[in-house]
Amino acid sequence: MSTRYHLKDIILLALIGIIFGVIYYAGDFIYNGFSILLTPVGLGPMANDLTMGLWCMAGPMAAMLLRRPGAAFLGEFLGAAGEMFLGGQWGAANLISGFVQGVATELGFAVTRYKHYDWLGLICSTLFATLITFGWDWFRNGYAHFSLGLNLILLVARFISMFVFCGVLVKLVANLLERAHVIKPA
Repeated sequence: MSTRYHLKDIILLALIGIIFGVIYYAGDFIYNGFSILLTPVGLGPMANDLTMGLWCMAGPMAAMLLRRPGAAFLGEFLGAAGEMFLGGQWGAANLISGFVQGVATELGFAVTRYKHYDWLGLICSTLFATLITFGWDWFRNGYAHFSLGLNLILLVARFISMFVFCGVLVKLVANLLERAHVIKPA
């Protein structure tokens, strides 16, 4: 496995950052819609957890396409930066979130020693991203003040969102790119 980044890798990372910056910016509107719908029934915080997987896709996508240490972190951080530059509603705080999400996603591939750019790597990345971002929200968004029952509901919702977006959807895209001979099979 090569750990060096070539010009085409840097260009691909930049494209991932731009594309996911746009996706993340659009996710702001989806988040706001969920928040409006869920707040009257006392589940407003769940909007964050239902959309978290969408906001963590760039990391696993970059890892699956580049298959290099650091790709997951860089993809996620650049996507967050792209959202910020497009005028995302959280402004520069996106960079902090992108950093936390990038580290979490990267750890999932690191525990496999960067040898599993397959379901195992994606599942590990999904688990780390779920737990670490939930821990971050525990402090940042005040989840510590919620009941145990609500926290469990939020954690399960977050894991499902992460699994669908960062696992299933990323794997489907990677499989399509493998079949098109854009990337080598894992």
